[in-house]
Amino acid sequence: MKLAAALLLCSTLLAGQSTSKNPLVDTSRGIYAVAKNDILKSAEKIPDNLWSYQPTPQVRTIGQLFAHVADGQYEFCGSAAQDKNAAKDVEKTAKTKEEIIAAVKTAFAYCDATYAKMTDASAAEVVPFFGRQSTRLGIMDFNIAHTMEHYGNLVTYMRLKNIVPPSSETQSAGQ
Repeated sequence: MKLAAALLLCSTLLAGQSTSKNPLVDTSRGIYAVAKNDILKSAEKIPDNLWSYQPTPQVRTIGQLFAHVADGQYEFCGSAAQDKNAAKDVEKTAKTKEEIIAAVKTAFAYCDATYAKMTDASAAEVVPFFGRQSTRLGIMDFNIAHTMEHYGNLVTYMRLKNIVPPSSETQSAGQ
């Protein structure tokens, strides 16, 4: 948690000091990069035999969580981009670790492209989102919150299986 907070602070400070013409988008993109990195590193750390692990029948398996995160990238970044064809149904179609990881990487690339097209001016535009109105950047930030919510689920699953989560690796190494 301390590492994530430090990265957030650094990205915020750097965006504020940069010569970027889009410091709001750059700050959001920096925080998104932390979430993306935590998810991708988790996918690498969790062994194949645990992708079907499900602590209780009421929750998703590890594989389903990753697929859900992929679907979220299309849902939120697609909404921000006003792309009506963004849905991919990864959770319903991808089943193996290999398929899911490929889909997660492709989904993150989709959001990367959405950020790349966004300026602070376009980020402030209000668009439809879940029956309401939101700024494009607000939707992108909601995506970060959603991704980190499910990273939190993955952290719990990893801890139950004695795997150190990526965001805790540097803290564990020093202890």
